[in-house]
Amino acid sequence: MKKEYEPLFTPWKIGNVEIKNRIVLCPMGGTSLFGWMEPNHFDKVAADFFLERAKNNVGLIIPGIAPLKDTLGGRWLYQNKGMFKKLKVYMEEIHKTGAKLFVQLTAGFGRSFAITQPLKILCKNKVLGAIASPIINASYLIASPSELPSRWDDTIKCRALKVKEIKKMVEAFARTAKLCMEAGVDGVEVHAVHEGYLIDQFTYGYTNKRTDEYGGSFENRYRFAIDIVKAIKERCGKDFPVSLRYSVISKTKGFDHGALPEEKDNYKEVGRDLEESIKAAKYLQDAGYDMLNADNGTYDAWYWAHPPGYMPMNCNLEDCETIKKYVDIPVVCAGKMEMEVGAKAVKEGKIDGVGVARQFLVDGKWITKLMKGEEDDIQPCIRCHNGCFSMASYKGVANDQAFEDVAHMSRCALNPQTMQPKKYDIVPAKKKKNIAIIGGGIGGIEVARIATLRGHHVTIYEKTDKLGGVFIPASNFDFKEEDKKLLRWYNRQIEKLNIDVRYNCGINDISKLSADEIIIATGAKAKKLNIIGSENFIEAVDYLNNKKEVGDKVVIIGGGLTGCEIAYDLHKKGKTPIIVEAKNDLIAVRGVCLANSSYLRDYFKLHNVEIHLESFVKEANENGVIIKTKEGKEITVPCDSVILSIGYNPAPAFKKSRKVHYVGDCSKVGNLRTVVWEAWKVATKL
Repeated sequence: MKKEYEPLFTPWKIGNVEIKNRIVLCPMGGTSLFGWMEPNHFDKVAADFFLERAKNNVGLIIPGIAPLKDTLGGRWLYQNKGMFKKLKVYMEEIHKTGAKLFVQLTAGFGRSFAITQPLKILCKNKVLGAIASPIINASYLIASPSELPSRWDDTIKCRALKVKEIKKMVEAFARTAKLCMEAGVDGVEVHAVHEGYLIDQFTYGYTNKRTDEYGGSFENRYRFAIDIVKAIKERCGKDFPVSLRYSVISKTKGFDHGALPEEKDNYKEVGRDLEESIKAAKYLQDAGYDMLNADNGTYDAWYWAHPPGYMPMNCNLEDCETIKKYVDIPVVCAGKMEMEVGAKAVKEGKIDGVGVARQFLVDGKWITKLMKGEEDDIQPCIRCHNGCFSMASYKGVANDQAFEDVAHMSRCALNPQTMQPKKYDIVPAKKKKNIAIIGGGIGGIEVARIATLRGHHVTIYEKTDKLGGVFIPASNFDFKEEDKKLLRWYNRQIEKLNIDVRYNCGINDISKLSADEIIIATGAKAKKLNIIGSENFIEAVDYLNNKKEVGDKVVIIGGGLTGCEIAYDLHKKGKTPIIVEAKNDLIAVRGVCLANSSYLRDYFKLHNVEIHLESFVKEANENGVIIKTKEGKEITVPCDSVILSIGYNPAPAFKKSRKVHYVGDCSKVGNLRTVVWEAWKVATKL
């Protein structure tokens, strides 16, 4: 292990509980030990997930949020005593590894509850909502401090919680915490004065308009959080640790509008600013909280709590270090943390622990590899949120998420084994085969890797001199360093497995291949526009590969993720992008998390990037492009260059047959998750 990481592997205490190292596995939705969308139970899948990471040297584990009351059915957690008996046996196994575990309990989401399209009906129709309430009580799920617009659909109004409902929640925190303590759990974490969840909404002036004991003054706004910790301590004793998930600064301008890192203090904060946060942190500590598990943001500024690639590394560290100066309890910082930076901050006493979440989804052994000096073998998280948090939202659509994803969050786009036991097991092949793979993109690489691990002999035929396919140009942005790391990781695994790769080797006739199975992974081709002047358009992939220069003023046709990232890149380089999109919003697709898409939308809003929605490019000439707007008007937009980014069509090089299989975009154009998961499905069945 590198010397610079050593401060991470020193013990520390939360109250009287000693933690063996400074790495905290932060909570992620969908990893609760008590289940998620289904009625509460001891969740074996989540339990096995955390036990494996405990065996791989994590110091403190905090599983994902456990709602005090079931999302389906409405039973309180504390009513299921048998579940806690199973938890007690499990905690004995956790403690054998030397790790500690806190259970995170949540009061709920309030206006931040990610409403899917079916649930939207129950939220808007009171009659249907009442009929469905014994099974799923939509009104309760989205209940907030005051009547508020939903973050996911501002046409939905969230009702205000009643005082008696708040009191029941406080009691439920205490009763559930007591059962956790009796089961051997090392502490609990209260969710949360953090990220704009329910309790946090009580603390903000822009979301709390109450005039009773839970609204108005500073003390009243924080009363809910204070009542909870006092109730837990009264029932469990002062020595039972209670952590608080905490956002230092809200970074929020208003409903659905966050503040970007570049704005720093040059905006009006509607949530918790640093001055109030200093006061609140001390107030919460004095009430009994034993740790602040901290970062920044709200659902209105979601990219702070779930930072995509566009956010700077260690984006929350400075604010967490500031709060640490004003409290005597430990402070953990999360948010794109680099281990060497986190270790330095720990060594200097600026924070006490480093919070990491989604890296544990893609590679559960990463701490062990770090300790062994095997950093190059750590598969990196690229913060795509395609598998772990695929909660997309755009104009007219609340949470555009398949029910399968709603029910099973915290899976991983890059590692389909995560939270999906047995489905993607890598087992030795009964019959060893010769497998030919045509195309060395991500799909082809993954089939090669998994098939080789199963014992097959694999040959990759790649027509270029590099592995990675379209993912190479996709990673050619300054803000895609983690994507570049992933490409390096893939190439290293191919080398370590000694897989035969034939570069600059296009295949025209697969019948000449001596192979038992053939995988076609030839990707997709960019869609074209057959309009006047389109011959001068620059393909998105050519721009990304630096094959074509662009002028200062650039029209991007297509406001999907790639088009928006190109526009973002151009603007960061000092150029003037103009986006033309046929749909009614940017990035109006399933699979792209709102944390990612809202950053780009807020960036374009801040910088007044010209955007034409529900519009089409009719033709292009030497002066620019002619756009037909949603009103039916035709306007000329002067520009120097036009980049075309309207999507792809599958491009399989050969036909399917009994021994010929498709993977990746040549089968159906999707995202990284669809490519990787399909590759594993094929490879595990060969």
